[in-house]
Amino acid sequence: MSGGAPTPADIDLEFELPRAACAAGEARHALRRLCADALDAEMLTDAELLLSEVVTNALRHGPGSIRVRAHLDQEQLFVEVIDQGSGFERELRRRDFDAVGGWGLGIVEDLASRWGVHEGTTHVWFELERPGPRLGESAAPDLD
Repeated sequence: MSGGAPTPADIDLEFELPRAACAAGEARHALRRLCADALDAEMLTDAELLLSEVVTNALRHGPGSIRVRAHLDQEQLFVEVIDQGSGFERELRRRDFDAVGGWGLGIVEDLASRWGVHEGTTHVWFELERPGPRLGESAAPDLD
């Protein structure tokens, strides 16, 4: 079922990450195990990058445990990263090109189909839509 073919059933994953430098790598590895046979290579690479950015933000800015939830179905990959912080700064900061750090949310904004934060929390989510028609849509537009 390689190459982005539709999955026969929904796939779910939930795990806790250590508050350590290896957190983003462990998150990518778990996501790859979940999705490698169900997503095309480009979408999997984007998903791993987005997850790394959001986990790194949780590690740098949020206290307590870091929990990841992912759900893959025929239409999208939905990922949530939750830490125990009390709030989230949603504003994207614009930086000079040669500045180090601070690019994570800009990457999320550019690559994700949608993303957001549960208001008043540090519960961040993103979606990557699979290409192709959605349920109820035909593969080609009716030109009649």
